[in-house]
Amino acid sequence: MDIDTAQEMRRIVQDIIDGLDAGDVKRIVRHYAEDATVEDPVGSEPVRGRAAIAGFYDRAVAARARIELVTPIRASHGLAAAMAFNVRVDTPQGEMCIAVIEVLEFDPTLKVTSMRAYWAPDDVLSVTPAGAGT
Repeated sequence: MDIDTAQEMRRIVQDIIDGLDAGDVKRIVRHYAEDATVEDPVGSEPVRGRAAIAGFYDRAVAARARIELVTPIRASHGLAAAMAFNVRVDTPQGEMCIAVIEVLEFDPTLKVTSMRAYWAPDDVLSVTPAGAGT
């Protein structure tokens, strides 16, 4: 793999983050292959196909999910990229902050074929009660 491919994978991952922040599901899903999978968290039943992945991101947008990178996006020597981040989401109980490591795999055309999010129940960093601070 060359430097341009690594930079492009990082750009795609950043665009997915920016699309989530903007609430733009179409912007996110255009980066996924038709038969891609999303497994969030790893060990759960994967979401399969672009339509189902759009539904996954629709729910994330509805929960006002926001990604805060902990480290820069990393590209591999193969067609994969990873990032460590905290995701903040709104729940009926208040705001949750979850520490996540995410790995995205790409096909040769640089469409995401797999997104796997690694986190467990004890990676929930905090919960702000609903209505706190208002």
